Amino acid sequence: MTFLQQYGITEPLLIILAIDLAIAIVLLALMRYLQGWSIKVNSTKELAEHDNFAFGISTAGAVAALGIVLTGAITGEAAVSYTTEAIGMTAYGLFGLILIKLGRYLHDKIALNEFPKNEEILKGNVSVAVVDAAAAIATAIIIRAVLMWAEDITIDTFIAIFSAFLVSQLILVLLTRLRENRYAKRNQDASMQQALKQGQTALAIRHSGYMIAMALSFNAASHFILYIPTAYLNNIFGWLIFSFVMLVLMSLVIALVKKLVLAGINLAEEVEKQHNIGIAAVEMAISIAVALILTALMA
Repeated sequence: MTFLQQYGITEPLLIILAIDLAIAIVLLALMRYLQGWSIKVNSTKELAEHDNFAFGISTAGAVAALGIVLTGAITGEAAVSYTTEAIGMTAYGLFGLILIKLGRYLHDKIALNEFPKNEEILKGNVSVAVVDAAAAIATAIIIRAVLMWAEDITIDTFIAIFSAFLVSQLILVLLTRLRENRYAKRNQDASMQQALKQGQTALAIRHSGYMIAMALSFNAASHFILYIPTAYLNNIFGWLIFSFVMLVLMSLVIALVKKLVLAGINLAEEVEKQHNIGIAAVEMAISIAVALILTALMA
């Protein structure tokens, strides 16, 4: 018995892993170029000639998002055949890529509907790019959770994944509206979206933390909702109810932890008026940490 066989790593499994890796590399490269094609610009020129940091941040978010999704498609187990593995990996990867692009489109048109996101990114608006990247990563975390929850490669599987995806986008919009209302109350009815358009990076970092935290808490639902391929309505309502409960719970715990960790600091003043990126980064870390802890407790 060889060293690899001792740990259950056989030649067929190595070939399958090689197939998965090759497909993943191709899809990651494709995502980079799709960033430019989708807004009709040359990505190489934007990144290397124009030195557009905002476009780079947005592209980084898209590539990272696809990588996260692909981890949900890779099982690490031997498939029935190499062809089956290649088809499954490609199908999940392309479906994930499409959902990421669709999620960003919905986020642009519904959540951040007060300005054209792509135009702001091409102008070099880093704040908008940070939120865009975070939205892509949050969507990817959710898609990965659903990929791990669903089983097999059937039409029912893709319907279940798409249903959970739609629920997640609804929750992301709800989260954004809640954050906008809080911002307006503290800033004489000013618009959070317009603040992002004006380049308030600290605000973008804090909001990004909330979006990623929401996605991580959404992941906890996969441990409680039983996957039944044909129970379409049960799947939708299960994800919807659990996601809403997690959003409320997460918001309450984050508010408590921020009061303790950042005691004595006026967060609204520091982030929204003084644009303190350091404080915003701490807020982002707290949001993500709370979500990770809640997810671990419910796993």
